[in-house]
Amino acid sequence: MKRIPLKALLAIMALTIVMVACGEKKDTEQTSPAVAGEELSAGKAIAQKDCAGCHGLDGKGANENIPNLAAQYTDYLVASLNAYREGKRTHAALKDMAAGMTDEDVQNVASYYASLPPVKSEQAEAAMVSPYEKGKETASACASCHGEDGNSTTAGIPNLAGQQPVYFISAVNDYLSGKRSIASAEKEAMVSALNRVDIESMALYFASQTPVKRDAPSSGDPAAGEPLSANCGGCHGSHGVSKDAAVPSLASQDPQYIVKATKAYRDRVRQQEDMHKVLTDISDTDLQNIAAFYAVQESKPAQEDPISIQALAEQCDRCHTPSEEAVSKVVFPKIDGQSRAYLMKALREYRDGKRESSTMHKMSLPYSDAIIESLAEVYASRPAR
Repeated sequence: MKRIPLKALLAIMALTIVMVACGEKKDTEQTSPAVAGEELSAGKAIAQKDCAGCHGLDGKGANENIPNLAAQYTDYLVASLNAYREGKRTHAALKDMAAGMTDEDVQNVASYYASLPPVKSEQAEAAMVSPYEKGKETASACASCHGEDGNSTTAGIPNLAGQQPVYFISAVNDYLSGKRSIASAEKEAMVSALNRVDIESMALYFASQTPVKRDAPSSGDPAAGEPLSANCGGCHGSHGVSKDAAVPSLASQDPQYIVKATKAYRDRVRQQEDMHKVLTDISDTDLQNIAAFYAVQESKPAQEDPISIQALAEQCDRCHTPSEEAVSKVVFPKIDGQSRAYLMKALREYRDGKRESSTMHKMSLPYSDAIIESLAEVYASRPAR
């Protein structure tokens, strides 16, 4: 057997002694039950003094707009309180309260709430209902005029199928505000009954429907209308297929409706100065030719791949429902079983830049209130953990 030099043997012995000493030191530095109990007791006192009025001593929000804190990750609660202390979150009362806390206070109160059992969810488990499904149900009221899938078969009534969603929302809001006149009391009552989520859901549904190709109309000349449409293409897209969510597609649109709408812009019945300038010297005959050209163009859905709430929830789960191995590496909150109203409020604040998080802002920026509501329903109905 090969002999180990004395110098090497002494080095190994010294290293072993150091490792044992470090191990012993680590063991003695671990938090003892007594220390943990003192921390939780101190945290409970802070919670009772400063937090219980809103979040309860049991960690349950006092109303649906206030989040539950029970069983939340300690690191997330610490990061949130520090965000208020540093002005990265803007709630005035929380900023004032957090500003008076020491680092130890923050750690103690976070540890206290994290130690509590989760609040039992009060919402029944929700199915993964997409805003497209909600929109289809709401849009059924429009079917008698605009067709079941938004393809109108009545002359003078516009297609809604394949229409750009932001434009659809702005058009409905124009009817609600009186900027556009409503043809009948029945239609006025129907439109007035819609809330913001209803309108957005309908917009997404109609945007995902395929416009039906039209035959050439009896009035107007498509060939004569093509060169006249040059100015229109800058906004409404090649051959009337818009790529801008705020600008309507004209392809496959009802020609009588196009003539009626363009006349209203030209004659300032509808207030849109850019449209008025483009159309001011266009004759009625030219308008009929332009409408005929766009009517026979093939269109397509504004959103060919509808957003799946299941897919969106799976994206959120990567951070908010991580594996056990990943929990120690993230500072994201648990959101299962959280209040639906609070989840909607928080997501809107991230989307609108009212809460500082570049990641959450980028992720939620495309989300309409309809999508946010569907996501919130999914997580609110899950059991808290």
